[in-house]
Amino acid sequence: MKNVAVVGSQWGDEGKGKIVDWLSSEADVVVRFQGGHNAGHTLVIDGVTYKLRLLPSGIVRKNKISIIGNGVVVDPWALLDEIKEIKSKGVEISEENLILSESANLILPFHKEMDEIREDAAGKAKIGTTRRGIGPAYEDKVGRRSIRVMDLISEKNLDHRLETVLMHHNAIRKGLGKELFEKNKLKKELLEIAPQILKFSKPVWKKIDEFKNEGKKILFEGAQGILLDVDHGTYPFVTSSNTVASSAATGSGCGPNTIGYVLGITKAYTTRVGEGPFPTELKNETGEHLGKIGKEFGTVTSRKRRCGWFDGVLVRQTIKVSGINGIALTKLDVLDELDEIKMCVAYELDGKKVDYLPAAVDDQLKVKPIYKSFKGWKSSTKGIKNFEKLPENAKIYIKELEKFIETKVSSISTSPERNDTILIEDPFKI
Repeated sequence: MKNVAVVGSQWGDEGKGKIVDWLSSEADVVVRFQGGHNAGHTLVIDGVTYKLRLLPSGIVRKNKISIIGNGVVVDPWALLDEIKEIKSKGVEISEENLILSESANLILPFHKEMDEIREDAAGKAKIGTTRRGIGPAYEDKVGRRSIRVMDLISEKNLDHRLETVLMHHNAIRKGLGKELFEKNKLKKELLEIAPQILKFSKPVWKKIDEFKNEGKKILFEGAQGILLDVDHGTYPFVTSSNTVASSAATGSGCGPNTIGYVLGITKAYTTRVGEGPFPTELKNETGEHLGKIGKEFGTVTSRKRRCGWFDGVLVRQTIKVSGINGIALTKLDVLDELDEIKMCVAYELDGKKVDYLPAAVDDQLKVKPIYKSFKGWKSSTKGIKNFEKLPENAKIYIKELEKFIETKVSSISTSPERNDTILIEDPFKI
């Protein structure tokens, strides 16, 4: 049996929540390894909608262990609120089925404020962050001044760590003419919630090693998408963490040989939230149609997503960058009513044809998509569970997509419902 890493192959919002939930029926352990509560997963199970931000998707299934790894930045109040919200829907959450890495870095109120200050000051140059404090928290982590879960154990240590981090933040706040952040109030608030957070805290690397030795199947769940990776995405319009599959090892404390299969969740068209390049964006009726039928609004922010045709060039690129073995194609049913469907197969840049997205943001904003057109199938694919029962034109589109991105389509999602999935290849059984 192979342990599986699930990543988004586009700009996020590909439908990872449903696929991870569906795969977790076979997994014993589900691990979240990067990001924060800026990325949301929506699950629809037996008519009940669960909106998860920090909690791994496996939490809604019984007898599964969910892990928040060291690579995640955690807003402790947001985590407690989410636990309360999910519990209110009848889901059991305790230290028996939820583990939080003792090494995870905390998002604190001054991180959120710094995020807002920067975005407001940037004007047209804004990144389009969710203003949740994710970036500033990762900056403190790299700057070695962050507060980690383990720091909540000792009041003396917490006081020292807060002194260090606020020396940095208050210098910036003073320079920007903002009010200085007061340490003692925050320390008191953190100590009040510390017992509720620490009861979930364990050395995650050690627990994963134990689970491996016990032969448990582990599913590593990524947030956002590879095109938002801080190294490999459309920089600077990216998130503050590595979203590629290799960060599953770094963000949880296991070797890369722990992961045997990488599954890339891939939408049958393309969407993006926030600012930044988007070569196949449709600012017309077709784009509006995709957004309306696909219900393209952010789980966390409710922001309207930008919509466009499937960008095969970008997906082929992210597949190579992240070592994706197969893709799970989602939201095929959103294309059902279209007369014509297009796929980007190359770009034009300054009069030349290019077969990849250049690294320079100026070039990314200039590239023009070159499309291949397909006839629409004009019939419903919703709920279909067998590939052969798909409309002929849908099968043609999928096969051409598979051929172009040079990677197998291992499953196809035909609705938000958990069981409306065509399984072609099971990642756990290859």
